[in-house]
Amino acid sequence: MSEDIRRIYVEKKKEYAVEAANMLADLQQTLGLKQLTGLRIINRYDLSGITDEAYVAAKRVILSEPPVDNVCDEVLEIPAGVRSFAVELLTGQYDQREDFAAQCIQLITQSAPPIVAAAKVYLLEGNLTDADVEKIKKYVINPVEAQEAAIEKPDSLDFKWQAPSPVEIIEGFTKFSKEELAAFLKKQELAMSFEDLAFCQEYFQKENRDPSITEIKVLDTYWSDHCRHT
Repeated sequence: MSEDIRRIYVEKKKEYAVEAANMLADLQQTLGLKQLTGLRIINRYDLSGITDEAYVAAKRVILSEPPVDNVCDEVLEIPAGVRSFAVELLTGQYDQREDFAAQCIQLITQSAPPIVAAAKVYLLEGNLTDADVEKIKKYVINPVEAQEAAIEKPDSLDFKWQAPSPVEIIEGFTKFSKEELAAFLKKQELAMSFEDLAFCQEYFQKENRDPSITEIKVLDTYWSDHCRHT
């Protein structure tokens, strides 16, 4: 059975849509997309664990500012010919908008905070090709912290963590020959020198165990010219 999830879209009125105007100019100039004639940015919120009364109050006081925002529930009408995509932060990334909304709603209800999932929806106007849209997505979405979000409303906002796979152990590391150690250094593109890696090998020989790839990567990071001064 799916949760009772409410969805709301909040968009700045045209005269206040500074973020969208700046992004449009940036895409036109930086990417040379003169065929992109318009851009709208809409904040999307999915909420669960909230009453009807709290939702109405949150919509008017927390999630939007009536004088400057347009708000719609559940369905966002996308004009014909307009391309769209949504962006959300990666799982585990701190989302200030989600946290702010949940805490403020809790202040209203004086009960457990709701679950809030936030995303940004981009609407692209103009005679754009699929390649143009992909170029825009690549420019807008930083894969280090964000990803393209699903358009469909989820069945649940509860995230179920998957058990991580075991950390790789570098089997035979302590017995690598000089040639094998040099090949490992090159394959892993380590910042440390061959002598540094040989020193690590001697250490783990004394430990009488092979290291994990995580241990070697951490040592390599702090052994680098950039970090070793700390």
